[in-house]
Amino acid sequence: MSLSRQSLLGYLLVAVGIALGVLGSVQVGLICIAAGTAAVSLAAKAVGRVERYLPLALALGLFALALALPSGR
Repeated sequence: MSLSRQSLLGYLLVAVGIALGVLGSVQVGLICIAAGTAAVSLAAKAVGRVERYLPLALALGLFALALALPSGR
């Protein structure tokens, strides 16, 4: 299975976001996961509407959650 460059970047962003979240930077981790999810969703060309727009809606929700979280400092 060949991954496009955008899809590969999306998976990399998700992995970095998970690592950052585990290490303690939850806000930056959520933003990375949201950007990665959006990139993977937009890279999928042969999928239906639900398979494309549901992950985009989840990515927007994660981004909003990251902005709403207190900084914790």
